[in-house]
Amino acid sequence: MTDANVLIIGGGVMGVSLMYHLAKAGWSDVVLTEKNDLTHGSTWHAAGLCTHFAHNPTIQELRATSVRLYRDILPAETGDNCGFHRSGAMRITSNPDRMDEFAHVAGLSRFTGYDLQMLTPGDVERLHPLAQIEGLLGGIFEPDDGHVDPTLATNAMAKVARQNGATVMRYNPVHGVRREDGTWVVQTEKAIIRARHIVNAAGTWGWEVGHMMGLNIPSVPVLHQYLVTDTIGAVADRITQGLPELPMIRDPEESWYVRQERDGLILGPYEKHAKAWSVDGCPPDFGADLMPPELDRVEDIIMMAMARIPALETGGIKSVVNGPITFTPDANPLIGPAHGLPNAWLLTGSSMGVMEGGGSGWFLAHWMTHGAPPMDALAIDSRRFGNWADRDYRVEKAIECFGLQFGVHYPHEERPAARGKRLSPIHDLMVERGAVMGAAYGWERPNWFSHKPGDVAIPSFRRSNWFEPVARECNTVTTAVGLADMSVFSKFDVTGTDARAFVDSIGTNRAPRTGRIGLTHALSTAGGVESEFTVTTLAEDYFYLTSAAAAEERDEDLLRARAGGFDVTITRVTDDIGVLAVMGPNSRALLESLTSDDLGTWLSVSDISVADIPVRALRVSYIGELGWELHVAPDQMRALFLALERAGKTHGLGYFGAYAMNAMRLEKGYRAWGADFTTERTPAETGAGPLIKMDHDFIGKAELARRMKADDRWEMVLLEVDAAEVDPYYAHGVYQGDACVGIVTSAAHGHRTGKTLALAYLRNRLAREGLSIDLMGERLQARILDKPPFDPGNERMKQ
Repeated sequence: MTDANVLIIGGGVMGVSLMYHLAKAGWSDVVLTEKNDLTHGSTWHAAGLCTHFAHNPTIQELRATSVRLYRDILPAETGDNCGFHRSGAMRITSNPDRMDEFAHVAGLSRFTGYDLQMLTPGDVERLHPLAQIEGLLGGIFEPDDGHVDPTLATNAMAKVARQNGATVMRYNPVHGVRREDGTWVVQTEKAIIRARHIVNAAGTWGWEVGHMMGLNIPSVPVLHQYLVTDTIGAVADRITQGLPELPMIRDPEESWYVRQERDGLILGPYEKHAKAWSVDGCPPDFGADLMPPELDRVEDIIMMAMARIPALETGGIKSVVNGPITFTPDANPLIGPAHGLPNAWLLTGSSMGVMEGGGSGWFLAHWMTHGAPPMDALAIDSRRFGNWADRDYRVEKAIECFGLQFGVHYPHEERPAARGKRLSPIHDLMVERGAVMGAAYGWERPNWFSHKPGDVAIPSFRRSNWFEPVARECNTVTTAVGLADMSVFSKFDVTGTDARAFVDSIGTNRAPRTGRIGLTHALSTAGGVESEFTVTTLAEDYFYLTSAAAAEERDEDLLRARAGGFDVTITRVTDDIGVLAVMGPNSRALLESLTSDDLGTWLSVSDISVADIPVRALRVSYIGELGWELHVAPDQMRALFLALERAGKTHGLGYFGAYAMNAMRLEKGYRAWGADFTTERTPAETGAGPLIKMDHDFIGKAELARRMKADDRWEMVLLEVDAAEVDPYYAHGVYQGDACVGIVTSAAHGHRTGKTLALAYLRNRLAREGLSIDLMGERLQARILDKPPFDPGNERMKQ
């Protein structure tokens, strides 16, 4: 029997990075078990590319941290070179939309502090003399990018971890995992290991280890090929002349990358139709193994790469690597707590293992050590997929992600694979009425409504074909009455004798009195916003909580983790309740035509009958109009919708979706969880100060109090932006002169006010005049609004 404080399952770059960072953070009894040898699986055969290019600040920091670790920190600690080559990297394109994407990423990188530079075709030719520039519009250059030897980097981290007391058990596969007496018991080949914490860092075997833990791990191994050439004369000549290494080059439109490898080149193609491998479990004897080459699958991509870099044709093929890498449904890694399991963590599913491995270990080690992630975790949180992410879903999405490895990342992008996993009871009725659907945590929800049958959103960085339809929806809600399906909310019942005390304790605000509705923010130990709950008090021992769709597993974990010591029962009721929103100045008249019950006052809840159907009516609005949310049993939702629709004809009833809702909530200055509220910032910084009641205890209170007084605290402001045909959306830098003083978190055109609006954090709170937003390289003037531009007195909601 072996005891461990932490048992890490998997000895690839991700697991070893976690071991390294935990050991350096002072954790004792850190044990890593590996089925074969370190780096076996996918790490050893990786091409070792490292980049700073990312569309999300957290993903970018994972990658930048990896670069610093491999390039600077590990060589200084070990005295050994990790084989890091600071070659720089470029991405080139002939696609105007891609240039918009590059400009957006370059703008984000100026806020995060990384130097990404836009390129002209002439710049491309100067930086990479072997590349043909015919047909190119330009590109983006990442001067600090490079490539690393994956085996050297992983073993360097293992060396430092061992020096700090960690233990590595090689050739020690896991055969079983169980929970016993509050401890994890793991049966391995060589020993039974009892551990306080376990971490699934098994990569290629992540699904299988997750199955042992009782988890659904939505990752799939996909085969990726790259070829290594023999000596190429043009490359060898550069070496002879003492010229610097060629920068890595990627053409995302043609779906390939090329980097220098000694006096040859490596060419890595990503075919559009990937080949999933060992979906339901890897072969028992698989280790440092490869598959036979299948170059016919990527022949067309190879030919395109040779046309762009003719020197590729002059080198014969020395070797072909064809091995598995894991993909999640969105190609981001799974990092964080394992849903529903105490002291269990995930660090797996990375399609960019070496590129993100060093930073991923740092990220999870911080989370485990401090009880909160170092940055917003939403893009990588291990609980962003639920049990609805079944086998078909994970396979279809992994194949889609592989094929779109170099796809344009449009704002408001909706990818088509594996849709329809969670449907509202009125899904078909919404589609019949022109709903163009989007996906939210597996749910299909209306994004907007079209008058054209079969219409779909045209992806763009500029105003798309849904701009005018959304304007019509906003007008309907403002002048008459709009109907929306909001069933995607996460929903929880909290009952029991301690229900009020418990709900008080979970967040910064106290629970409202019986029959009323309130809002509370649950904090991390660092004082940032973990979750936002709408709290409806049905009785002193019965509270109804709703939150964002994407927060369902996170919020359930939070509620259950904080219920210790309270006599409460927590029940997830998301699928047991549908929600119809009735909003607009005619909403009262519409409902009064279908019920004689009292419809209540602003922020009240009533159990009423509408068209003889029992509903829980919450008088609350996220869009600034008079309105109600009608919470109803799923088997009654269809009848309720049809009754409202029939009665609504005389009141000008129409439909509205998520895009209109987003535009209207910004006109009220309302913040959104996951975009504006994140774990990085306190609710005080985000503008929710009035909802903070310091007269009761809650997790994160001390840190919140400290940060509220800190000189370096940020401040969220509502900006009016001078936009014309291009509206901001998110992650744009806010400037005062040449200084980047903030970042946009959400934005849209407000159709009721005719203003383009953005919520943004100012990290320099004193920078309040002369502001502008960098929108894909163009500076748009912006002004801070002291009050929301639509109905600042809330008169419309309280009618």
